[in-house]
Amino acid sequence: MQRRQFLRKALTISGTIALPTGFYHAAFAASQPAAITDFSALQLSAAIHQRTVSCSEVMQAYIAHIDRYNPVYNAIVSLVDDGDLLAQARAADEALARGENRGWMHGMPHAVKDLSAVAGLRFTSGSPLYADRIADSDSGLAAKIRSAGAIFIGKTNSPELGLGSQTYNPVFGATGSACNPALTAGGSSGGAASGLGTHMLPVADGSDMMGSLRNPGAFNNVIGFRPSTSVMTNADASSRALSVSGPMGRNTADTIQLLETIAERPIGIDLAALNLRGVRLGWMGSFDNYLAMEPGVLPLCETALGGLTSAGCNIEALPPNFNMSDLWQCWTTLRHSGRAGMQDLYQDPATRSLLKPELAWEIEQSLLITPEDIALANRIRADWNNELDRLFAVYDFLILPTAQVFPYPKEIHWPQTINGKQMDTYHRWMEVVIPGSLGGIPVVNVPVGFDAQGRPMGIQVMGKFGDDRRVLEFALAYENITNHLQQRPQLVAAQ
Repeated sequence: MQRRQFLRKALTISGTIALPTGFYHAAFAASQPAAITDFSALQLSAAIHQRTVSCSEVMQAYIAHIDRYNPVYNAIVSLVDDGDLLAQARAADEALARGENRGWMHGMPHAVKDLSAVAGLRFTSGSPLYADRIADSDSGLAAKIRSAGAIFIGKTNSPELGLGSQTYNPVFGATGSACNPALTAGGSSGGAASGLGTHMLPVADGSDMMGSLRNPGAFNNVIGFRPSTSVMTNADASSRALSVSGPMGRNTADTIQLLETIAERPIGIDLAALNLRGVRLGWMGSFDNYLAMEPGVLPLCETALGGLTSAGCNIEALPPNFNMSDLWQCWTTLRHSGRAGMQDLYQDPATRSLLKPELAWEIEQSLLITPEDIALANRIRADWNNELDRLFAVYDFLILPTAQVFPYPKEIHWPQTINGKQMDTYHRWMEVVIPGSLGGIPVVNVPVGFDAQGRPMGIQVMGKFGDDRRVLEFALAYENITNHLQQRPQLVAAQ
């Protein structure tokens, strides 16, 4: 079909498929991608609903692509049988032929992060404790994705019980970065981000406590968005959980569409790129040398800031008006206290021997925490939230590097040192993400390019609590002035 005909059909898609304003002009102004797996999620949705491609053709293309690359990258685990997937795809085609529209993901392949249950699929959480567990029902997040019409093809790999920003576990092994499979994909949503970056998935879900949507986004050159906690739960806005689910995409528009699907309080999809002229950005850098940074990270980020300056943003270096070591104390106290409920696994010798050493350590730390420690941590967190409110009265967005190191060899569990500074815990190397996590605020990772070795990096763009729409509108604008997301890796095929 000629591009002009395809565009005309796109404009007549059923109104029940809500796509962002202006999407069609952006998505179809150029020729269609050569391969089905190169369609963005929204392009794929449009093509399926217009019957330009069938769900069966889509599934066949993704199965072939996964067969070729997944043995190298190890992004998707617990894969469903090909015959079952093709039967589900044919059923989706038959439904469309009857005029039945299941949603914007109708017939699209999807893999949920292996920390979330999908009925009938293995649900290991990357732990030998649960290696043979089969989920009886969908998690709330999976149910929403299923109701949007997706076909579940498997799960995306995660660290053991989600601990650590490096995706490896004793059940499935390590996941490689889409940019270099010898390097880590980050974590804990590493399988999701690698699956996106290698085009083995059109869109992906994840979760984020300590950068688990942001760090994999940076390490795989894709978008990762940590929403405000109020968007993803029905809890009162004053209750800001440390961990939250969120979307990832090959581009910002896809990310927005998946957020609309999984959110408890959707923000809408009628977003437009923000006018960057006069936007005030606070560049927090390394917190005035408090954070150790691998050489090359800050210059790459600052080059991206130069592009934003050229687009009209006003950027100021922003030394913190806060004792950042207090913030780390607050973080570790609250994080470790959340492991208290896992003491039964620690006390039982049979299960303790199967625990990741870092988890056993966190449980041990939880036993040492007193009510006074928790009260102090909550006071520090309240002070930090007040400081964020003060900063957002001056700046539209706050900017930080997404990680303190570039992707490193996936055989290394975590960096022991950064630029000569010893890391005293297994998660200290990702301290840069805790300001956003403790604030419960919306944070998007956007790419800043690659170093001389081809290793990717990103920046965190943080907005005021509840200002998710504006953060994503900034990401749309940033995407318009950069080409980082269009830089595809040279994929390594299985032998």
